[in-house]
Amino acid sequence: MPVMSSTQPAEPTSTAGQTSTADPGSIRAVIERSSLPHGLPDFAAISDDAFRPAFTQAIAEHLAEVDQIAADPEPPTFANTVEALELSGQKLARAGRIFSNLAISDANPQRDAIARDLAVALAEHTDTINLDPRLFSRIHSLYERRDELGLTETQLRLLDKQHRDAIRAGAGLDASAQEEMRTISARLAWLATKFPQNVLAEAYTAGVLITDEAELDGLSATAVAAARQAAVEAGHDQGWLIAMELPSSQSAVAELTDPAVRRRVFEASVTRCLHGEHDNRALITEIIALRARRAELLGYADAAAYEIAEQTAPSPAAVDELLTRLGAAAVRAGERELQQVQDYADSVSPGTVIAASDYTYWLERQRGSVTGVDLDRFEEYCELERVLTHGIFFAAGQLYGLQFVERDDLVGYHPDVRVWEVFDTAGDSIALFLGDFHARSSKRGGAWMSTFVDQSSVLAETPVVVNVLNLNKPEPGQPSLLSVDNLITLFHEFGHSVHGLLSSVEYPSQSGASVPPDFVEFPSQVNEMWAFHPEVLANYAVHHRTGEPISPELARAAREAVEVESAHSTIEYLAAAVLDLAWHRLGTEEIAAVEDVEAFEAAALATAGLAHPLIPPRYRSTYFNHIFGGQYAASYYSYIWSEVLAAETEQWFLANGGLQVESGRRFAESTLSRGDSVDPLAAHQRLIGRKPELGPLLRKRGLEPVA
Repeated sequence: MPVMSSTQPAEPTSTAGQTSTADPGSIRAVIERSSLPHGLPDFAAISDDAFRPAFTQAIAEHLAEVDQIAADPEPPTFANTVEALELSGQKLARAGRIFSNLAISDANPQRDAIARDLAVALAEHTDTINLDPRLFSRIHSLYERRDELGLTETQLRLLDKQHRDAIRAGAGLDASAQEEMRTISARLAWLATKFPQNVLAEAYTAGVLITDEAELDGLSATAVAAARQAAVEAGHDQGWLIAMELPSSQSAVAELTDPAVRRRVFEASVTRCLHGEHDNRALITEIIALRARRAELLGYADAAAYEIAEQTAPSPAAVDELLTRLGAAAVRAGERELQQVQDYADSVSPGTVIAASDYTYWLERQRGSVTGVDLDRFEEYCELERVLTHGIFFAAGQLYGLQFVERDDLVGYHPDVRVWEVFDTAGDSIALFLGDFHARSSKRGGAWMSTFVDQSSVLAETPVVVNVLNLNKPEPGQPSLLSVDNLITLFHEFGHSVHGLLSSVEYPSQSGASVPPDFVEFPSQVNEMWAFHPEVLANYAVHHRTGEPISPELARAAREAVEVESAHSTIEYLAAAVLDLAWHRLGTEEIAAVEDVEAFEAAALATAGLAHPLIPPRYRSTYFNHIFGGQYAASYYSYIWSEVLAAETEQWFLANGGLQVESGRRFAESTLSRGDSVDPLAAHQRLIGRKPELGPLLRKRGLEPVA
């Protein structure tokens, strides 16, 4: 175990044993199933003071349930052990989904403090269950006899997952090693909560304050209004604050006409969490050291091997092969792209020297010059409300027969949150969909899908799904207009939601998007294809003021802009994926020798041939939430891994008529509805009729095949 630095915060305390004056009704609202449609939490009845006592009660009740399973005098069976364990702890699961969503979508100091303590308490609780020798003995005996039990594929997968969880928690280790594993789990849980809280804080504290409105030239009216609102939320009486978006590339940098302002925003972005109270460097090295030690205790070569063992990728070597192949092609494409951008910049302003802070600005204009169309005009035909109803929901109706009816009588967790009831082709109510689309200072950056209720037939639960984005919020009475990137993000995240909404499985842990991380992005990437499908685009793309349909020229230019990824986008993504694996390939001795996080990052990118002087990784280490504060440790490659499957599936849809309910039904039945109840890769192979190939992805990203 590494020695804790004296500069680190004191160890957090458990939530157990703390007294509370919380209203009993509020505690019940956290842990009991709501009587609202589909079990939507009664947010109006929930107070922050209720969370600690609610979790204390739910944890105690879950432990009692598990003890009853472990102490059962009857011989272990699938029903009295595996299924019983799966269905235990429903109050805790309900509380966890509610709080985890609120903690990242609408944070406040009290929730931040609770989150840090809960992370430790829940890690300890999970270890207590996984390391219970009585329970593991029952699970292991069933696992050893699994071929004799006559189990279904779904049941076998559940048994296998419970057995793996216990082994990976240390159930097969001696007492001393188990205790070390418990310490590691608790500390990692705390660190993985603190890291993103620092990143969220830096979104505003590292933001660039503009006091001269002329320096905002190039930004849309919506972006200017959002900057003014951000300044107000950050406590500035005057000016405009360009708050930090999560990736390195800031959308404002691609629009601002003043090179000096672009440079200020760019530098603020790539130096986040490198200084002051939000410096994440010590957290990074401790996280990596703990993950490496955990892998070592369990007999894995490194943390990457430990993590990838749970993915669909067969090994770290297979991931390396894919990234190396794509990286070589991306660098060649990047050289061509940079020359084209430089030539264009020279034609506009002779002698222009493109810096890293200028690349995306000139790239956008060069690509627009090729089409001869001003792509900035696209957002005038891309108003959020119409995209939702006539684009997102329209495509879901055409493909899957889903209908969405807004429920103004149902209350979300924040005034910005909207609620829709979802109906199937028979007119039956099957789910709720929540939309939380606009940025605010209390919301973590980025975009994601989550659930408040997971579908499960054995629990008679139907899904409650939420999409969270960070679109610029317009001034009252003004429309929310979407850029091309915003549009794709909206369709992408809704693809995750469809995965949850159409889930039809027995067990909650196999529901919807509860699949390996390197498969979870697949349905969302497939859903991106419908954003510019001619039938869908024609249905939503009208001018937000005049109602005039989008011109064929502008529609074609926008479609071409997304059909082939820029080399810049591919390189910045691959650099982040390589950086992720480089960190998780370190052994305990190697991480102990890392003295400079930035130097390690530079060396890792140089070794991979992706240290581009003008293109930083999509996320630098200090604000790489996916791997240090999320579920993508050693798995950020999963986006490109899933994209191989998605590109193949796009071709399958087009070959089968495109936007057709029969194709949608087949996709839903084979993949979307099955969650993790079947082997996801095998399900995909059955759908397209063969193993996936790399060719469609190479063409989509504008990369020639590598010999």
